[in-house]
Amino acid sequence: MNTAVPSEKTLKLIILSAALAAFMSSLDGTIVNIALPTISDIFDLPSSSVSWVSTIYLLVMAGSLLIVGKLTDSIGYRKIFLTGFVLFTFGSFACGFFPDVTGSFGLLLLSRVIQALGGVMMTIIGPAMLTRYMPGVQRAKGLSVVVLFASIGMALGPTLGGLLTEYLSWNWIFYINVPVGIVTLLLGIFVLPKDNTKPFTLKGFDAAGAVLIFAGLAFLLYAFSEGYNLGWTSVPIITCIVLAVVCITGFLWRETHCASPILELSLFRNRSFLLLNLVLTLMYFTLAGAQYLLPFYLQLIKQLSTFESGIVLTVMSLGMMVAGVLAGQLYAKMVGKIRVMLLVGIGSIIVGFFLLSKLSPVSGLGIVALGLVMIGFGLGFVTTPASTLLQGSVNPSKSGMVSSITSLERFAPMTIGIAFFNTMIIVGVKAIAKHTDITTGPMQEVAANILTSGFDLCFFISMGIAVLTFVICLFVRESRLKPDA
Repeated sequence: MNTAVPSEKTLKLIILSAALAAFMSSLDGTIVNIALPTISDIFDLPSSSVSWVSTIYLLVMAGSLLIVGKLTDSIGYRKIFLTGFVLFTFGSFACGFFPDVTGSFGLLLLSRVIQALGGVMMTIIGPAMLTRYMPGVQRAKGLSVVVLFASIGMALGPTLGGLLTEYLSWNWIFYINVPVGIVTLLLGIFVLPKDNTKPFTLKGFDAAGAVLIFAGLAFLLYAFSEGYNLGWTSVPIITCIVLAVVCITGFLWRETHCASPILELSLFRNRSFLLLNLVLTLMYFTLAGAQYLLPFYLQLIKQLSTFESGIVLTVMSLGMMVAGVLAGQLYAKMVGKIRVMLLVGIGSIIVGFFLLSKLSPVSGLGIVALGLVMIGFGLGFVTTPASTLLQGSVNPSKSGMVSSITSLERFAPMTIGIAFFNTMIIVGVKAIAKHTDITTGPMQEVAANILTSGFDLCFFISMGIAVLTFVICLFVRESRLKPDA
């Protein structure tokens, strides 16, 4: 489907709309967790119960991504964009208002479901809109702005969440979304071109595939997010893993026998398309190690407060901001040599994890900050060119589908990565303690050394995965990623 290119002014406003969507989605992904202890006290709930505020959002997001990606290509960007912001803004208000008025934790979870459905639409729509309305070279600049706003949201989340919870109330971590949502909704109404799509009907929609992939991903991510708490060999976790395998296998079979599949598996026959998606998956898997483990190092070993730890962690987002903008500016000059950008970005991540793998109880915060900046820079320098290449490798009519794939490659690997590195730190610390002479010094000092060695082991594993990702990048061929059709 061909779409007329909007005017330059309209195009800038479309980029702003997509960027605000990315900002809100990233902000919500990092602002909520810091308020969970307060919510636990308010509703008198154990931590295992209050964690569902985050878990249910994650499960709905992950399970819906591919489905919404397909609907975006069928229904149209404008409708999905506006619907997404209505749901997300209303869901945010509902999260803060109704549970407080009624005292019902169940209403908070229901409101999070509504918010998550809107969040899915917001997450997918930005890259898809830029693919539709911007040519390849300009698209990289547009995506770099989206990465910039997403990085700002990620950086502000923990600090802003702590300030709002401490000085106002937990409700405001949700209310903060409402004014931004209303402004962006109005912006979308006035600037987004009308959809040039046929009236949508459910006839021909792959409902069976939708149910299978939603259930499969929800079961899979629940198993990994709750495996440690419930026990990896417990009946609920084993049951979820089995159901996930059955549902996802059934989904893959269904997609090869459906006239209008939710996910066109034929896309992955292109080796470079497959490898580039694998690069993003592994990159976000390693990121889970830094985001999950470093707060423990900073608070347990360096004795920083939660607020101080959040400030240190924001430097990774600063690296992403700089790299995202730089990558957008360089993309046009590097066409034909985009693989070099990917290698530089992954190389930066390798250096960052190498620095973190050398931490000790007496390491200065400068080493931690430098490692995080290198990792953040690598993420930003890879995400923009990789996303641009992937979006440009398919017909624009499938851009929603590709956007949903790349979004899923952020959510799922990071969830699985947290479970993996949580297991690695436990196994590593036990193994190191077993071979450590605890009489060599004060008990507190020995314990700090053992725990830090466990962190170092996990960061070394992350570095190894990053090296593997670097090798995979060597086989990506830009020429094999077809230009826009």
